[in-house]
Amino acid sequence: MKIPVTVYSEMTPNPSTMKFVANKHLMGPGHSVEFNTMQEAVGYSPLAEELFKLPFVDGVFITVNFVTITKTENLSWDFITMELREFIKNWIAEGKEIVIKMPSAKEIEENQPEQLKREYVASEYDDMIRDLLDEYVAPAVANDGGAIDFRGFEDGTVTVLLKGSCSGCPSSTATLKGGIESLLKQHLPEVKEVIAENE
Repeated sequence: MKIPVTVYSEMTPNPSTMKFVANKHLMGPGHSVEFNTMQEAVGYSPLAEELFKLPFVDGVFITVNFVTITKTENLSWDFITMELREFIKNWIAEGKEIVIKMPSAKEIEENQPEQLKREYVASEYDDMIRDLLDEYVAPAVANDGGAIDFRGFEDGTVTVLLKGSCSGCPSSTATLKGGIESLLKQHLPEVKEVIAENE
């Protein structure tokens, strides 16, 4: 039996990504997962696996109620948005599995480029930084089709990981420096700068 599902598409600040918002929960609150290749998706997300079979899909980010797709450069959104919207809508309506297993931190680490395999020592400010990011930054970033993960705080520098449409977005540097850095400095004088590990 099909369940009534609506999915609408929404542009993001990143011209390479589009957000597909569903009226159904796809994952539990606070959870998100990102796949940059078909190999990363195999065994974890049947939906992402199928999306990667489309020749213009370059990345899939899934969170509570939306999927952000990164497309290849050779096609305009005008040609593929409807197809993707229908595909995702039908997938959910047929009750198919979205994510069957979350990659472990170790597996995510193994798929990261060398420069992202850094270990961070816990600091006394970590919880406060995490709380500020969760309260003020995460909702805005989710609105733009992405997510932000706190990685570490060291020598006055807060390191974050940008996911979904925020990764590789032309305006993410402005957001990092103008918005997030200002917010954290305002609440924590110990913070000198904010950098993204994957930019």
